[in-house]
Amino acid sequence: MVGNSAIKGFAKPKDAKNSKQQSGYVIGLILIASGFTLTGLTFMDPFFGRPPPAWRVNTETGYAEIVASPRELFYHDVPEEEAEYWVSQLTNQSLKALFEGAEYTYAGWKDVPSWYIGTVEDRGLPVLAQRLSVGMARGVGASVEHRELQTSHSPFLSKPELTVELILEAVDAFTRSSSDKSKSAVGTNNAVLVPGARLLSPLTWFRFGLPLAFGRVLGKCVLLFGWGRGLWRSLFRST
Repeated sequence: MVGNSAIKGFAKPKDAKNSKQQSGYVIGLILIASGFTLTGLTFMDPFFGRPPPAWRVNTETGYAEIVASPRELFYHDVPEEEAEYWVSQLTNQSLKALFEGAEYTYAGWKDVPSWYIGTVEDRGLPVLAQRLSVGMARGVGASVEHRELQTSHSPFLSKPELTVELILEAVDAFTRSSSDKSKSAVGTNNAVLVPGARLLSPLTWFRFGLPLAFGRVLGKCVLLFGWGRGLWRSLFRST
């Protein structure tokens, strides 16, 4: 949410060609096993304020408490010793960051092209939810390139080389410095997926097609909701 919101006002304006300033803009976003922030909504608003089974709300401490194994949630494909180290580095998550701050959130992914790196074996943010969110973003008109890795929630630890390869490919796409479209397949043995339904592969209809299509429908609903809310506010203010 922080990255999406923090770029507000830093994207390159549409009339930037006529401006003396041609650098210093945000030109793209790379999201890894993440979500698409919606303007005016907190992290938990899309979930109707209900936490997932993996953690619970502790109003006495003001923190979210993980009730599942942190290693299983985030690092199950990382070597045990390394995973335990990263578990030891986890800190408490404030409930304020999850349930408050709607006035500061911003859908920055609408302003610039985005690359989404999904994680197929994710036990913290299921890949189905990730695919829905990509479809939703596309449904509201965002430009989102979608790739997936066969990893846990932490591909930068379990598959750092592949993660770096995708990041470099994304940066290359943002800067349009190369026409090479084959980087994702170099030496990966199909380790990088480009999600999408294929006509002659029925399994992909259900694996990718349905979640992405349903996400697009959600995106259209988000647009309709935003339009209705704007109309209501304008009518309310006029009275």
